[in-house]
Amino acid sequence: MTKQIAIIGSTGSIGTQALEVIRQNSDKFEVYALTANNNVDLLIQQAKEFKPDMVVIANESLYPKLKEALKDLPIKVWAGQEAISQVVVAKDIDLVLTALVGFAGLKPTIKAIEAGKTIALANKETLVVAGEMIMNMAIKHKSAIIPVDSEHSAIFQCLVGEYNNPIEKIILTASGGPFREYTKKNLQTVTREQALRHPNWAMGAKITIDSASMMNKGLEMIEAKWLFDVEPKQIDILVHPQSIIHSMVQFEDGSIKAQLGLPDMRLPIQYALAFPHRIASTFERLDFKKISALRFEEADTEKFPNLAFAFDAIAKGGNMPCILNAANEIAVAAFLDEKIKFMQMSDVIEKTMSKANFIALPNYDDYVQTDAQAREIAYSLSNH
Repeated sequence: MTKQIAIIGSTGSIGTQALEVIRQNSDKFEVYALTANNNVDLLIQQAKEFKPDMVVIANESLYPKLKEALKDLPIKVWAGQEAISQVVVAKDIDLVLTALVGFAGLKPTIKAIEAGKTIALANKETLVVAGEMIMNMAIKHKSAIIPVDSEHSAIFQCLVGEYNNPIEKIILTASGGPFREYTKKNLQTVTREQALRHPNWAMGAKITIDSASMMNKGLEMIEAKWLFDVEPKQIDILVHPQSIIHSMVQFEDGSIKAQLGLPDMRLPIQYALAFPHRIASTFERLDFKKISALRFEEADTEKFPNLAFAFDAIAKGGNMPCILNAANEIAVAAFLDEKIKFMQMSDVIEKTMSKANFIALPNYDDYVQTDAQAREIAYSLSNH
């Protein structure tokens, strides 16, 4: 039996690489549903190749073009954000890959969990914003969550077979991004183009900027806290420029397990799709004879304050990580639009965290309202 896969966000970096994995393993996986936000041309191309049962374009103005292009194929064509949340509950779907970027991934993930689906989670913001709620729902509905982020996949792989052996510490590795060796003064003048040139990974624009500002590692720390049921003080951030060790787990006997590999997102994607099995791949292999040394450095929260803000947010709890995430999404968009400078992103995030309304025990509606309010504050700070 082939696994039926729904890819939420099929035209982005994770979505396109997931389709590459499925293309190479068509005897094991079939595409049941594809969704995209605005990239209708690529969605049409993907639908014609993979012939899913249904496709959704979130931007309703693009629906006529999508419908017309696929009219000769037996594919259901829907539009709108609400349709994405409806697609994920289809009974034939075995696994939902949530590859949307940002807060938009929260509602479809909730709907898929409520339907008891297995989730391959590539949308880190879901757990950043509402980690406690999501993990409680996953337990209630017996929905398995398999992480796709390379770091969380590495931790997950290190824990397979460890049953209930207590974790002493999780070590999240970070490449350090393109500005690892910059001074604080140098960071004041970095350009959009410089920030988008990641030394090791090929990723979408948002996550690439997050990596350059170290916010990515802060969000991953919050995500790891919920996924692996540890406290923030049990999570260390270690800069590892080669991106060979993707993360490590230290157990209470002092033993450390690490997952290694070349920086290629297709590996954690394939692992999540095929779990609990490992399947053959044609990916390039790591050759230790070509590696003279693996280097590690302490993360610098003075130079990269976003990492400190993430620890502050999870320490405060409640809706503060939601505020952090919304402010960051707006700040990154403003930087990409060249409205603010690189270091001003941190100013926008810090000020938004101090201005937005704090809620200690938020529900789903509170998260939606918090996200909207924090975006409004961050937007006004970014466009003054």
